[in-house]
Amino acid sequence: MANWSDPRSDIAGFGSASAARSEAFDAGLRKYMLSVYNYMASGVLLTGIVALLFASSGLAYQVFAGPGILKYIVMFAPLAFVMVLSFGINRLSTVATQALYWAYAAVMGVSLSYIFLAYTGTSIAQTFFATAAAFAGLSLFGYTTKKDLSGFGTFLIMGVVGLLVASLINIFLRSSMMDLVISAVGVLLFAGLTAYDTQKIKSIYAHVAGTDMMGKSVVMGALNLYLDFINMFLFLLRLFGDRR
Repeated sequence: MANWSDPRSDIAGFGSASAARSEAFDAGLRKYMLSVYNYMASGVLLTGIVALLFASSGLAYQVFAGPGILKYIVMFAPLAFVMVLSFGINRLSTVATQALYWAYAAVMGVSLSYIFLAYTGTSIAQTFFATAAAFAGLSLFGYTTKKDLSGFGTFLIMGVVGLLVASLINIFLRSSMMDLVISAVGVLLFAGLTAYDTQKIKSIYAHVAGTDMMGKSVVMGALNLYLDFINMFLFLLRLFGDRR
């Protein structure tokens, strides 16, 4: 029989309860992060399959090599999905959010099918696996590091905005040196964002666990990591890919 006046009994009880809560939280976090990674990887896979099929069918050549504005519509269509998901997430249901994510990944595949016209299949495959290895290492760092990366967020986002402006300017300048610099900086920025976004997604779990937002949070976390992966892949391809 426990001695009510012995403080060791209460300490042990509180310690056990705290340990149990901690274990339950860690298990839930692992399941949450696994769902995020599964969505992200499945989205990348869907994009790759659609891009390959669209290019193999000859439709990619007709769209991107043909006249008219169709190629620009195809190229910028994924942006519409991102804006709907980003700004309408609070009004969307979990099912609608998931459906938009899969639709976005498929449309992105159509948009990225041009890379099979511009680069050799070998260099695309090599760059993809190099990106996958780098992404895994950077995301693992973001997940495990004790260092708070939130201070880098504003800097990285401002860098992406600057990169976008520089890319638009270079459309008119057509400078190969500027293109090289943009690609190198792009790789570094999205490498940093991979670690930053992973830590942010991890921290969000404490706020959404057990709520209706959890399902949508998984999809939005996957979308962030998906964008980091795709952009890092494209910038690496521009740097090291063998053009046809």
